Amino acid sequence: MPQLDGDRNRRLTIGELSSRSGVAASALHFYERNGLLISERTDGNQRRYRRDALRRVAFIRVSQRVGIPLKDIRSALDSLPEGRTPTKKDWARLSQRWRDELDARIRQLEHLRGDLDGCIGCGCLSLTSCSLQNPADVLGREGTGPRRWLSTGAGATE
Repeated sequence: MPQLDGDRNRRLTIGELSSRSGVAASALHFYERNGLLISERTDGNQRRYRRDALRRVAFIRVSQRVGIPLKDIRSALDSLPEGRTPTKKDWARLSQRWRDELDARIRQLEHLRGDLDGCIGCGCLSLTSCSLQNPADVLGREGTGPRRWLSTGAGATE
């Protein structure tokens, strides 16, 4: 639907924001409860969102898709001037802050994948040498005897 100049200050209902962003109303409520979105309330206590909420929702979804935790997304959104949509320049600045964290996660996952491949190759799942079950033989340094309970049903603990 085309936007008329007089509509620029019109607030979006939660249904409109959900429909236009492709995000369920329940997710929008969740974002609001967690400080990622702000709504205004009508006299009838209905939520209304400024138009910049569309860009903010898109920003949240893309950030989540690349694995950024919600607390970091909130911090990023809090760093933006109020009443302004995130711009391409904002995204570049914020994504640069997250790059090191993502690179570290990638290295960690690659290491885990290498350990998993090795484990699949030998099939041992040895508690003394398996880098997945007992990295660096931590349990062996704690002494002899059982150190961990394997889950065998309800109530089992580790």
